Amino acid sequence: MTLPSSQFPDLRDRGVLVTGGASGIGAALVEAFLRQGARVAFIDIVEHASRTLADRLAAEIGRRPEFIHADLRDVEQARSAADAAIAALGPIRVLINNAARDDRQPLEAVTRESWDESLAVNLRHFFFLAQAIAPHMRQAGGGSIINFSSIAFMLNMPEIPAYATAKAGIIGLTKSLAGKLGPDNIRVNAILPGMIVTERQKRLWLTEDSISRMQERQCLKRVLVAEDLVGPCLFLASDCSAAMTAQTMIIDGGVF
Repeated sequence: MTLPSSQFPDLRDRGVLVTGGASGIGAALVEAFLRQGARVAFIDIVEHASRTLADRLAAEIGRRPEFIHADLRDVEQARSAADAAIAALGPIRVLINNAARDDRQPLEAVTRESWDESLAVNLRHFFFLAQAIAPHMRQAGGGSIINFSSIAFMLNMPEIPAYATAKAGIIGLTKSLAGKLGPDNIRVNAILPGMIVTERQKRLWLTEDSISRMQERQCLKRVLVAEDLVGPCLFLASDCSAAMTAQTMIIDGGVF
């Protein structure tokens, strides 16, 4: 599937920071914002895929996204990555908290360490990056923070207790940040993807049968891919959604 062709002129030259930008949904967002004319940086722990993406986009578009290497489980690295993005791009007007990892683990196998690891990967850095970026958005006159949650916590999936907790927690965090940052013209919204079929998901979890069963639940009878999240994310980043905050947008083909 190709990226949407819609243009958002107000995003041109706007500073955009994407977490988990090397592959999957994150890579689609990095490319989409770059094609809108935005100044884009992305954070990822994986170096080779990140540099390969940056090289490809530089060759195809003529502009290179700024890759920042960091382990977002480390709060100090997350803060340093935010500082590096601001140093490279200037004011960040759009923060997309996308980085996550949906590890499966039976209830009986969860340990204190694995629980803490899941929340560090899937929730904690959302707050600390917002905390680091918000003062700069305030100085720039406002901005948009887009937090990626998931419908997974609504599906009663038995093998993801910590991940489901983190994804539900993102909704609460989104609403709390929206209340705090709204007076500064900073909007905070959440996107809840459904089953997005990426190469990683197919390699680790998804089968033809599981994909087919989810399509049966969807109103739209097709596979959802990373590019399906681009349009909603561009909308939430742009001035088209200037009065929208503290909201959740479900993009799941009509499961809920």
